[in-house]
Amino acid sequence: MRRNNLKNIVLVLLGCLIFGTASSVFASEKPRIGVLRFTNNTHAYWWQAGTASELQDMLINELSATKAFHVLDRPELYSLLEQKFTEAVSADTRTKPKTGKTRGARYLIVATLSAFEENTSGSGNSVKFPGLFSGEEQNKAYVVIDLKVIDGESGATIESRSIEANSSGSALSGHPGNVSKFSGILSKREKTPVGIAIRNCIIEITEYLECTLITKNAECVKEYAATGTKRKEKNSNLTW
Repeated sequence: MRRNNLKNIVLVLLGCLIFGTASSVFASEKPRIGVLRFTNNTHAYWWQAGTASELQDMLINELSATKAFHVLDRPELYSLLEQKFTEAVSADTRTKPKTGKTRGARYLIVATLSAFEENTSGSGNSVKFPGLFSGEEQNKAYVVIDLKVIDGESGATIESRSIEANSSGSALSGHPGNVSKFSGILSKREKTPVGIAIRNCIIEITEYLECTLITKNAECVKEYAATGTKRKEKNSNLTW
């Protein structure tokens, strides 16, 4: 009788241990996120053929550094998008190809450069969306990136925000330890005001996504809501 009771206790403890381990694994699973290539709605002179991919890589690196997301690399992301496209064009579900090997993304990030401004020394005037490089020394830059978070299953937009950042002087800002790296064409502007503003914007995007998708801390959500209101008020007061 005592042996049976001991056996039952052992089985219960093993069951609790297995259940607890499985629960912790599921609970700690990071949301899968994919970053699409950036698009450009301005005439910023520094935007060239490879800039979209370079900004995509910067945001991928920054999101990976947070350790809060499972960030899809390019091959994994493109394989997922190809799968989604194949499923979408398959009208007959009976002939739909089996593409279950690729796991989906919970979130897809769409980003568009929507504004760029810079000041040049000596002029005191803001140059908006310049199409040509100014020969004057640049000392300030300002960028705005429109961000959308797309639900990977439904395709619905669940978050949208304009993220803005600026620079002055030559010192890089942002949270310490960021790993976003400039590559290709943008590497030439890494230490310029334009590069500083770009990097600060990438960092701000990362912090915003971590706040709204992971921590969902009331304080940081309130802070972003306040900055969004201020930007709308500023834009409404602009005279052209």
